[in-house]
Amino acid sequence: MAHFSRLFKIVIDVPAGDHEREVSFWEAALGQPLTPPFDGYPEYHGAALRGHDLWLLTQRLGEGTARVHLDIHTDDLDAEVARLEHLGAERVARVHPWQVMRDPAGLLFCVLPDLPGTLHEGNAHRWP
Repeated sequence: MAHFSRLFKIVIDVPAGDHEREVSFWEAALGQPLTPPFDGYPEYHGAALRGHDLWLLTQRLGEGTARVHLDIHTDDLDAEVARLEHLGAERVARVHPWQVMRDPAGLLFCVLPDLPGTLHEGNAHRWP
């Protein structure tokens, strides 16, 4: 069955001690507030970027070093994960309702289910 996916978020992963300073920096750099966008996930701050169909998030890490990762949104998580595996990605962990993956160069990214009806020909790629 065909499905849709799109690159939707750039996520800056930051150690807990640097998170507030990182949020303040990106708010000033972008000229817009980054707020906690998701109920129940206080480790995230973010906003839709003005003029783009893209979000910037900061994620407070429990452990690990600072890095950037991308989030792909899809209307069929299993189909998109299988498609990306076929291209050379590997599954790392299932976290909450999304799948953490590693690309062929070893970089982490996430695949997230999107709300039904959100993705369509006008804003996402349709895969056969």
